[in-house]
Amino acid sequence: MNILVSGSSGLVGSALVVQLSLKGHTVKTLVRREPNHPSEIRWNPPQSGPTPEQLQGIDAVIHLAGEGIASGRWTEAKKKAILESRMLGTKILADAISRMPVPPKVMISASAIGYYGNRGDEILKEDSLAGRGFLPEVCQTWETATTPVIQKGIRVVQLRFGIILSSKGGALAKMLPPFKMGLGGILGSGKQYMSWIALDDVLGVINYALFGDSIFGAINAVAPQAVTNADFTRTLGRVLSRPTVFPMPAFAARLAFGEMADALLLVSARVEPAYLIRSKYRFQFPVLEDALRHLLKK
Repeated sequence: MNILVSGSSGLVGSALVVQLSLKGHTVKTLVRREPNHPSEIRWNPPQSGPTPEQLQGIDAVIHLAGEGIASGRWTEAKKKAILESRMLGTKILADAISRMPVPPKVMISASAIGYYGNRGDEILKEDSLAGRGFLPEVCQTWETATTPVIQKGIRVVQLRFGIILSSKGGALAKMLPPFKMGLGGILGSGKQYMSWIALDDVLGVINYALFGDSIFGAINAVAPQAVTNADFTRTLGRVLSRPTVFPMPAFAARLAFGEMADALLLVSARVEPAYLIRSKYRFQFPVLEDALRHLLKK
């Protein structure tokens, strides 16, 4: 297949491009800089996007681009960048796809379990209502921006990713230094649920959606077993053979990270991959400890 990938320099995108290429697919990428290879197409949302002519011959689009939500405090400017990078980036790409004379068969667009907001121990499935707050609003807007593609009759899959675990980046990579020094501990009460997924399964789910002709709509891309922050902390400490006795109280997290603390660190989202379970997707790493030992080579 000829596959277009946005966000190809990110944690998921960089691994995905390698995997797709090794499987024999032709991969083109959207880049913000001047292209230096025929496989690169320049875009600069919201000012400019790819033209339908540039996308000619594309069989599938995997849209992963967006401003990092965990890099820096959430100032008003940062929140605007988070929202607009997802809404406008998706909109400009969706508009180009919808105007193609021969459109791709499928568009896979990233979303996030931030859609559900802070929901305590409520079990959240794909048909659960959206939450309230900044991230739920971002995710709803993000998903709605694919509407022009859906109206064109193209299959659209919106993957609501949980916390993606990888030693090469993301949340786990940021946790490792203090945990390796024995300075790790629970955040807040430790009772908040963390819905996670190993990077290997992220790639697996994307491929599953790419070639599953009957798959469409929102899908929770998380492992089958959400864990509390306390369970996650104990498990990571056990895998690293380090103590985890230095908690960060909620007030300290809020002082350090501001609004982002409540939206990312203290939030509880007990998300179930109901669609993937029902369709019998086979997770490579359904158990947290097995995933961590694989990722950290322990």
